[in-house]
Amino acid sequence: RDRKRGGTWLGINGSGSYAAVTNFRAPSEIKKGAPSRGHLVSDFLHSTESPASYLERIAATSSTYNGFNLIAGDSRQLAYHSNKDAGVRDLAPGIYGLSNHLLDTSWPKVSRGKQALTEIVRQAGEVEPETLFAILADESKAEDQALPDTGVGVEVERVLSPLFIRTPIYGTRSSTLLLIDIEDSITFIERTFDAGMKDAADAVFKFKSEGEP
Repeated sequence: RDRKRGGTWLGINGSGSYAAVTNFRAPSEIKKGAPSRGHLVSDFLHSTESPASYLERIAATSSTYNGFNLIAGDSRQLAYHSNKDAGVRDLAPGIYGLSNHLLDTSWPKVSRGKQALTEIVRQAGEVEPETLFAILADESKAEDQALPDTGVGVEVERVLSPLFIRTPIYGTRSSTLLLIDIEDSITFIERTFDAGMKDAADAVFKFKSEGEP
């Protein structure tokens, strides 16, 4: 949750509608005084709009915000919009990767995460949460030649290249799983790490979707 402005980066409501927002890393394009992007998620969770309709409405004014990627979904539809790209995309069933650039940009961490998840999905049987958390805990750094150039310098790009970031002054503070099965049973697990990123605490929520909002 955005404690300063009251928004959030990821959430789901009782009807099973969910949304997530990520920052689009472009430090040279940051606008001072731009509206909070956190409310883009919370507003969808409080609305009765379909994912695509909501994103179409947001797209009309999204240029006023700093760069973002926004995903909104429910049991019937998953849609994506970035104010760094035109339009709204209706996403077919599949495996996607999103970091701090456009959807499915082939950053090393995005490619590693997608490959690992694809291998898990191919296996038969129920997937244990710890198997998924292991993907998010990957601290492998990319080779310099594979790093993106987002304007922060190669040393910072190197630090930001793992799925799980760990430095003395900056790092991953939480990892989250959102699981929805074919019967609309929902499991939400957020693993929060302390400042040293050594100890973790899990918050687990399980509930049944109430259906259409």
